[in-house]
Amino acid sequence: MSSAEQPEAFGALMDRLSAEQEQAEQDRVDQEQAARQQAERGVFAEGHAGEGEDRPEPPLLWDEAATVDGFLAFLRATVLTKTADLTDEQGSRQVLGTLTTVTGLLRHLANVERYWSLEVMGGVPEAEVGYRWMDITEPVDPDAEFRLEDGASLEGARADYREACQAALAQRAQRDLDEEVRGSGEPRTVRWVLLHMIEETGRHVGQLDVITELIDGRTGE
Repeated sequence: MSSAEQPEAFGALMDRLSAEQEQAEQDRVDQEQAARQQAERGVFAEGHAGEGEDRPEPPLLWDEAATVDGFLAFLRATVLTKTADLTDEQGSRQVLGTLTTVTGLLRHLANVERYWSLEVMGGVPEAEVGYRWMDITEPVDPDAEFRLEDGASLEGARADYREACQAALAQRAQRDLDEEVRGSGEPRTVRWVLLHMIEETGRHVGQLDVITELIDGRTGE
């Protein structure tokens, strides 16, 4: 082999190894993302109980978008975990000396999902979003979601929360993190919306921690 041929062969080898490494990494990312999406579809499917072992774990080595989506998916699933296996009476029980209850928090979280995903990200007019548990006509009652009727259904609130999460996932799938959305009248990125949802859902999961422990002693993530 001539000296001119050797560098060319070495360069071709390095290119092939680099391409194989990139493909292997892309395959790993695709497989993990597919697994996460399947877990999300299962957790938010109608009739799913939301047991803890089914929660999609946040990723360790993914890119920014998958990491953000992963943590939000974990928190949404945790809402279902925390509210599983309670009766309607327990879901309506006021243990903090305020209107805050498990069922009320589920209703609030469902409306929060609809607001940020449909009204802000999707640009859907307020009257067409399909808010439940509150009247959007003036004057708005800020506590309407927590004013429960007699016999308020906990499972009904859980099912509505799943439905709202599914709508949010559908909106998210159409957008990149850097996309600007203006449904609220103010421009902000999809990244901002998702990070806000992580903050708000996490805060309410903490409330559910306290309330459910006071109701039946359950603890854990």
